[in-house]
Amino acid sequence: MRKIFSVILLIIICWGIILSLYKIPFGIPKTKVGEYYLNKGKEETGAANIVTSVVLNYRGFDTLGEVTVLFIAAIGLGAVLATLKKKGKRKVEQASLILYTGCRFLFPLILLFGAYVFIHGHLTPGGGFQGGAIIASAFVLVYLGCRGKRINEVSSKTTESLGGLIFIVIGLIGLAIGGHYFLSNFLPKGELNTLFSAGIIPIIYIAIGFKVGSELAGVIDNLFEES
Repeated sequence: MRKIFSVILLIIICWGIILSLYKIPFGIPKTKVGEYYLNKGKEETGAANIVTSVVLNYRGFDTLGEVTVLFIAAIGLGAVLATLKKKGKRKVEQASLILYTGCRFLFPLILLFGAYVFIHGHLTPGGGFQGGAIIASAFVLVYLGCRGKRINEVSSKTTESLGGLIFIVIGLIGLAIGGHYFLSNFLPKGELNTLFSAGIIPIIYIAIGFKVGSELAGVIDNLFEES
């Protein structure tokens, strides 16, 4: 009897998948949203990177949700690890000379590259999430090569909070001044393909870069502490 129900359920699922694929408009899309973004994105947002204009302008509220998800994940991990019993202090084995030297030499360069990625997110592929992840990778190198060193928890939490606060405040200012939607681009858009352009988008990306970088670095710090 169970096999019969399983077969019937499998047939229903396959039939639903077939109907869904049949209704997908392959070829020329029925919606003109993508075409609108491509044709009007640079003019309306001032960002040379169309993906950036979509993420931080047309769908800026969704980006706020993504940042919130990362924030909740970091809090959840910290809560889970806080319930574990702390073991006694263990002796830290020193890293090799090559890894230790690479840590000291590459750490500032990785931070600089991460900052470059999120500062130029409105001009080139990249942005706050990518730049923040690059910055967090620098702290992975620190924990592997310069063992015994840890991030300043107070500074990390402060940077994370300020990044999120700047995001929300700018969004609310845009809603109040622009009067249209959250994260309305109320600043001058400047000249296309220049660093000081795209209005609020570079500021938002800088805030996201610091927020994501500090959150991921905190997650890495908690994981390394337990390991």
